[in-house]
Amino acid sequence: MGGQRTSVGLDVHARSVVACGLDTQTGELFERRLSPAPEDIVRWLRRLPAPVAVVYEAGPTGFGLARALRTEGISCRVAAPSKLQRPSGDRVRTDVRDARHLARLCHLDEVSEVAVPSVEQEAARDLVRAREDVRGDLMSARHRVSKLLLRQGIVYSGGRAWTKTHEQWLRTHSFTTPGLQLAYDTAVDTMLATVDRRARLDEAITAMAAQGAYVAVVTRLGCLRGISTLTAFALAVEIGDWHRLTGRSIGAYLGLVPSECSTGSSRSQGPITKTGNAHARRLLIEAAWHQRPPYRYPSTELRRRRDHAGPAARARGEHGTRRLHARWKAFDARRKRPTVANTAIARELAGWCWSLAVLEE
Repeated sequence: MGGQRTSVGLDVHARSVVACGLDTQTGELFERRLSPAPEDIVRWLRRLPAPVAVVYEAGPTGFGLARALRTEGISCRVAAPSKLQRPSGDRVRTDVRDARHLARLCHLDEVSEVAVPSVEQEAARDLVRAREDVRGDLMSARHRVSKLLLRQGIVYSGGRAWTKTHEQWLRTHSFTTPGLQLAYDTAVDTMLATVDRRARLDEAITAMAAQGAYVAVVTRLGCLRGISTLTAFALAVEIGDWHRLTGRSIGAYLGLVPSECSTGSSRSQGPITKTGNAHARRLLIEAAWHQRPPYRYPSTELRRRRDHAGPAARARGEHGTRRLHARWKAFDARRKRPTVANTAIARELAGWCWSLAVLEE
C-alpha cells in the first residue's frame, strides 16, 4: 500500500457510503457521502490525486466493493474490525469520524486486512454455512418434538433417537385434543422437512468436494480420523489459502490459543481467545472428540478416504491420528478435564490439517 498520494477510508453501509480522502502531501481532506453503487464510488475516487489506496471495514455488505475497485485498478484492502486501533478515550463514533480514522490508518499502513475470497470461494462458503444453519435448525426442531412429548409424559426408550425406528415410533402417536394434535403434526413435519434440507445440502457439498479446486485439499485432510468429506470441505473453503498461515499460527488464527494478561514477572492465562473463524473452530473442536476412542487400525470409512490420497498424505494422516490419540491418553491419565483437553487436541489437530493442506506430492 506504500506510495499512495491519497489514502481513502470508506464507512460502508447498506444504503450509503461515507468517504474520506486524505492527501498525504498537502494534508487536505476530501469528504463525500456516496451511494453504495461501485460505479459512483469509482467515479469519485478518479477525481482524487492519484495514486489512491482505499480501506473499508469487513461487514455485512460483503466483498463486492473490494472486487469492483480492484477490477478498476484501485488498490483496496478490507480491514478486520476487531484489530482496528482506536484510542480508549474515543467515545464518539459517527460515520464521518470512522471514515477519517480509516483514512489515517491507511496512510500509516496500520491496517490488519482480511483475505478477500474469490466469487467461487465465497459461494462455496455460503453453501457450507447454509448447512451449518440447517444443523442448528434441525437441533431446535428435534428439541421441540421431544419436549412436546415429554410434557405429555411420553419418552422414547427403544434405542438411539432420531433413527428410522424412532421416526416410525413418532408416527404412532396421536392425541384427542385437536390443538395438541396439530401442534405435534407441525413439529414432526418441520423436523422431517429439515432433515430433507440437510440431505440436499450434504449431497451438493459432496458433489462440489469431488471436483474443482478443493479436491486435493479435501482428499488429504480426509486422511485424519474425524475429518469427513463435509468437514474437510468446510475447512478448505473457510480457510482458503493455507499458505498464508503456518503450523504455529493457525491455532491463533482460529482462536484456539489461551488468552493472556501478563505484566512484569506475573503471567496469567485464561480461556481460549475465540477469535477468527468460529465455524472452522467448531468443526475442529468436534473432530477432536473423534481422536479419543481407542485406535488400532483405520476404520473402513477412513481406509476408503485414504485410498484416494497419495502415500505421503496417508503416512502423515496415520502419524497424526496416532499422535493425537496418544495425546488424549496422556490427558486422561492426568485426569485432565475433558473439555480442556479436547481444546488442546483441536489446536494440535489444526496444525496437522495445515501440514496436510500444504503438502506437495
